[in-house]
Amino acid sequence: MTLRMVATDLDGTIVRRDHSVSPRTVAALRAVAAAGVDVVFVTGRPPRWMAPVVEATGHTGTAVCANGALVYDLGEGRPLDAKPIAPDVVTEVTRRLAGAIPGVAFALETLAGFRSTPAYRPRWDALADHVVGDLPDLLADDPGVVKVLARLEGGRSDAMLAEARPLLDGLATPTHSNAADGLLEVSAPGVSKATTLAELAASRGIGAADVIAFGDMPNDLAMLAWAGTGYAMTGGHPEAVAAADHLAPPCDEDGVAQVLERLLRSALTPPAAP
Repeated sequence: MTLRMVATDLDGTIVRRDHSVSPRTVAALRAVAAAGVDVVFVTGRPPRWMAPVVEATGHTGTAVCANGALVYDLGEGRPLDAKPIAPDVVTEVTRRLAGAIPGVAFALETLAGFRSTPAYRPRWDALADHVVGDLPDLLADDPGVVKVLARLEGGRSDAMLAEARPLLDGLATPTHSNAADGLLEVSAPGVSKATTLAELAASRGIGAADVIAFGDMPNDLAMLAWAGTGYAMTGGHPEAVAAADHLAPPCDEDGVAQVLERLLRSALTPPAAP
């Protein structure tokens, strides 16, 4: 194979626990880009959380955001494609989760901004476009829901995901990106980082065999399995480690940079899967 695309998750993969991206990682990403390899950030983050990463890395290419629900132009600051969840599906998803997980509260990442029910407690400062209301009111104008967030205060994401997978099978795609939290992230049926990354790669004439992917959490599972070469981060979620072909050193030790540096020395030829 010939390496033609690097697809990397952000938090826990190239973004450290202190929210920084190391100079070594920035240099490695720039070096592979200079060698003619596409670099794509593939993240659960909404677009409004991308500016600090753009500033830290200088990368202004294409990103896959919201776990595959959005393709976003970092340089121009605009969405290129969206895969929203239909309002009736959002209603059914929240009905099922509320019945199975007592105390769960909901928020919506939408094309029109962030919206939540009164019981949902955001983990960041208030947003100018944050709308609070009952779910029917939040959906009344069909705002283009790209992700349903289901939070259980004091809950654990792994347990919530185990509950949600059979409950939402065929209706929507549940995942999570932080095992220490109590938060589910739900996308439209069939939407994942992998499906949208595959479409983006195909639009550039790139097949899975020529893609290397890095990730650390359950929302990276499909991407790690799809890519020709998948690296989970050492210390990442056990499901991500099991889904990957290889292990990269930990994020805080510049694991992605270490792998990319080796690839550059070997003329961008990834190792064979074990």
